[in-house]
Amino acid sequence: FQKDVLVATDVASKGLDFAEIHHVILFDMPKEIEDYVHRIGRTGRSGKTGIATTFINMNSSEQILLDLKHLLKEAKQRVPPVLEALEDPMEKYKDMGVGGGCGYCGGLGHRVTECPKLEQQQKTKNSGMMRPNERAGNE
Repeated sequence: FQKDVLVATDVASKGLDFAEIHHVILFDMPKEIEDYVHRIGRTGRSGKTGIATTFINMNSSEQILLDLKHLLKEAKQRVPPVLEALEDPMEKYKDMGVGGGCGYCGGLGHRVTECPKLEQQQKTKNSGMMRPNERAGNE
């Protein structure tokens, strides 16, 4: 009985394609939901299904957990009770007929006024530490 195991960092989350990965295990929740999507995207490629297991802990921000909750619901996946129990500030907007999430990063668990990615970019910009392509609005 032999199984291949690939252990990787975020370097393997984008741009590399490994065939026949059936199960991805994330030992830490990334800080941004788009990184989560890239990480789990290593499984279920080319129309195949796969399994993604993610460990979360108290170090995971409530914002990323809300984004994960929305992502799972959108993908019609089972939402674990610990995520289901999170109070969702977006529900009040849904009741008003306003849809969507963050207009800046696409995160579904927050509005653009509370976007952690936008806040970080503003801090970086204000400190003068942006790369030249970011100053031009290209990421």
